[in-house]
Amino acid sequence: MTYNLENAPVFTCLGGGHGLYQTLRAARAAGAGDINAVVTVADDGGSSGRLRRELSMIPPGDLRMALSALTEDSDEGVLWRSTLQHRFGGNGAMAGHAVGNLILAGLAEELGDMQLALDTVARWSGSVGRVIPVCQQPLEIEADVAGLDDDPRVLRSVRGQVAVATTPGAVRRVRLLPTAPDATPQAVEAIMAADLVTIGPGSWFSSVIPHLLVPDIVQALNATEAKVVVILNLSPEAGETHGFSTERHIHVFGQHAPELRVDYFLADSVKGPTEGERTHLRRAASGVGAAMEFRDVREAPRSGEVSTRHDPAKLAAVLLDLLRTS
Repeated sequence: MTYNLENAPVFTCLGGGHGLYQTLRAARAAGAGDINAVVTVADDGGSSGRLRRELSMIPPGDLRMALSALTEDSDEGVLWRSTLQHRFGGNGAMAGHAVGNLILAGLAEELGDMQLALDTVARWSGSVGRVIPVCQQPLEIEADVAGLDDDPRVLRSVRGQVAVATTPGAVRRVRLLPTAPDATPQAVEAIMAADLVTIGPGSWFSSVIPHLLVPDIVQALNATEAKVVVILNLSPEAGETHGFSTERHIHVFGQHAPELRVDYFLADSVKGPTEGERTHLRRAASGVGAAMEFRDVREAPRSGEVSTRHDPAKLAAVLLDLLRTS
């Protein structure tokens, strides 16, 4: 299906952390008429982890970061962006807490609902989109990890997002606790209403794959008429995907959601694979019904160092091009 860009498209972006932040900036640069951020809720580290444990709430950190990416570009919106991201210093009980996390925690208690809290902050900050938790309950990631034993064939379980992201072993597979959680209705609605859905980039096992372990999300991705684009990382994450090739990322994606079909995998072409490697990547992508796209989506080098971040303007142009493609 070819999309008519006479109307501003609706973007729904799945992920978490810095990867989702960059994708949301790209959605803004693309002139999206509506933007929905569907955000993972498995974080258990830092300020988010403390609030999660102390208040038995959805971890707010990735939600806060998505909110900050969507604040309006006025002076007030910029102030909200920096305030939401501001962290307290010192050595006391407040040290390390992000202001936005505390605001969301307080509003969620006051209003009795995290989605209402997110929508309230979005209204205050003049947000150009909506932030939606993928599930209404905090999730826990558990991984099977090799290399933690003298025998490399032995798999050991590692539990928790931080533990999975920083393990010195090789992650083979992850699962969610509780298993097969229900998605929030708003997340499903956002996928179904979209013209384009993005998945990633980000920490593969802790920000991207968890979305694929929520059955309602997979069903919505297969049912939506939107183009579904998986944005691959520009480099392996230290820890959980250390040493992973781009092809390995695609295989892991397919292994965790074998019934899911997407339209495109998007990889960077600037420091991209050889033609022979591209053939293997196209074959891997076809395993989940997808085409493989190689485009320049990397930020320009700074001080001679190659960037590991996506350029929002470049990514926006590519996503709009894919949206036009039949």
